[in-house]
Amino acid sequence: MAETKIREMSQGHKEALATGRNQSRAVKAYLAALKTNKPKRGRKRTAESISNRLNKIGQELPTADALQEVLLLQEQTDLEKELTTIGNDVDISGLEKEFVAVGAAYSASKGIDYATWRKVGVSAEVLAQAGIRR
Repeated sequence: MAETKIREMSQGHKEALATGRNQSRAVKAYLAALKTNKPKRGRKRTAESISNRLNKIGQELPTADALQEVLLLQEQTDLEKELTTIGNDVDISGLEKEFVAVGAAYSASKGIDYATWRKVGVSAEVLAQAGIRR
């Protein structure tokens, strides 16, 4: 029976893997923050306007038919979640700095072009700072 050789990774390979993980983490965190803080269309809701709508839902529920009750309860759940996140704005600047530091290398290693970054919401200014060109 042939013996199997146990191959160890070189220090350079281990460092390259660690660099890739760090780049991926920075890019993922920045994109997630962009996605969750994307401006919504229309008037910005306030805690007061959400509370008013929740009160109105509470008044409508006792007389709602079965289908309307389901819709109102779902809206109520959504508004309660939204109410808990108001005022919890994420400071994107730190995540943006990390993205700028690794963006070009990550983009090159994964073959991601300028247009794709723009499609997911990364601003032209941030891409320029990161060294990602058209």
